[in-house]
Formats: sequence, structure tokens, C-alpha cells
Amino acid sequence: MKTVSIKHTYWDIAADIYFPDDFNSEKKYPAIISAHPIGSCKEQTSGSVYGAALAKAGFIVIAFDASFQGSSGGEPRYLEDPTMRVKDFSIVVDYLTTLPYVDAGRIGVLGICGGGGYAINAAMTERRIKAIGTVTGANYGRLMREGFTAFNPIGALEAMAQQRTDEANGAKLRVDDLLPSSPDAALEAGLTEIDLFEATEYYRSPRGCAPNGVNRSLFSHQTVAVGWDAFHLAEVLLTQPIMVVVGDRVGRIWCLP
Repeated sequence: MKTVSIKHTYWDIAADIYFPDDFNSEKKYPAIISAHPIGSCKEQTSGSVYGAALAKAGFIVIAFDASFQGSSGGEPRYLEDPTMRVKDFSIVVDYLTTLPYVDAGRIGVLGICGGGGYAINAAMTERRIKAIGTVTGANYGRLMREGFTAFNPIGALEAMAQQRTDEANGAKLRVDDLLPSSPDAALEAGLTEIDLFEATEYYRSPRGCAPNGVNRSLFSHQTVAVGWDAFHLAEVLLTQPIMVVVGDRVGRIWCLP
């Protein structure tokens, strides 16, 4: 594995490249861009789990930290900006085309959870992406309009607007935790819904915890996400082959009130 820094518009993107066991720099390999979930980082599922496994299958895999998150640059920190998350993919594709051991005609993407929605959206306009895979992919825009706002997006937007005004006038930035601090804390709070609890078991325990996987989000700047949709214009622009991997049990997080 090799850690690299990729030049973005005004900052650098941090990424880890995973190589096949029999890697030969004189050959050309298909490449996969692996995108992490909301609040995660390249050292977690996108890299150490799927990145490592796909490299063993013969792919060059690059797992990167989204702008404003992990080891990547960008301010303010913990910003989850869908438009920038999508742009990050093209920056990484640019970089892959400069590597002599990457077949630029065989670049695909894999997105996990929120990274899945971003991967699909990026592929609609980034024609250098030839294939798409998602694992429990999530549409972050819908998640913001429904699950994260208790199906009250207008109320959430009003709260975000007030918080942004307060911050512009000197208030401290509001940064929210996306998960309980530990599995025990989740149980104590009665948060036993399978999607939330299993995420907490992974991200908030030694099994999956990583220093940069903070699972935090800047509240006042989520307005763009509320108005964004991963699948807008998919019926017009999405032509690449896609594999969608989902679980066999439905959680309760999407049940309407």
C-alpha cells in the first residue's frame, strides 16, 4: 500500500493505493476508486476492507479521503458537501490517468453507504468512469430530507439558517456526532435499530475505529445536501453498467411516521 497526495483546486486529497500481490510496474491494471461512507475515512471500509480485497483480486484500488475530511485538505472541517464529494472523483480520475501502470480505459468506482450515492452521481458526468459498484449505497440527499431530519426538511433548513447566522456573528461552529460514542452508549440510549447499532459497533469500537474516522458533521452547512439528490437525471445520464449490493434484512430507519 502506498499513500499519495493529489492536488485539488485549492488543497490536496489524501489517498491510499492498494496493489495486487503480484504487482508488476511494467503492466497495466484496471483501477477502482473506492469512496468511503459519510463521516468515515480511507483507512476504514473503503480502504482496509474493500480496497485490500479488490487489490487481491487483481485491481489497482485507490481509497481517498473526501475534501474537508480525514487527511485531505479543505476548510471548514467536517463539511459534507455533495457537490465537492462528486468533484473529488474527477480529481482522483485525473491522477489515475497519470500512472503508467493503470489502464485509463478501465477505471471503475466503488462506493460504500453514502459513498455509493456519490459514486453513481459522479459517474453520470464523469465519462472516464466505465463501471460502478455500490455496497449498501445511500442517497445522502434523501437521508438528509428524511432520516436525519425526522422527515421535517423545512424545519431543519430553518435551524441551519439560524445556526449559520449565529456563527457569522461569532458563535462557535456546531459539529454534530453522527453516531453514539460507543455500542454501550447506543444501548443505554435505546438506539438498537439494526442499521444504526451495527454502524456503531464497527465505527466506535476497536474493530473499525480510526483516528480520522470521526463520524462528525458540520450542521450549518448541510443546506446544500438537503436540496441535493444522488439520482437526479440518472434516467438521462447514467449509462455505465452498475452492480448494487444490499443486505437481506430491512432496517427500520426509513419507516414513515
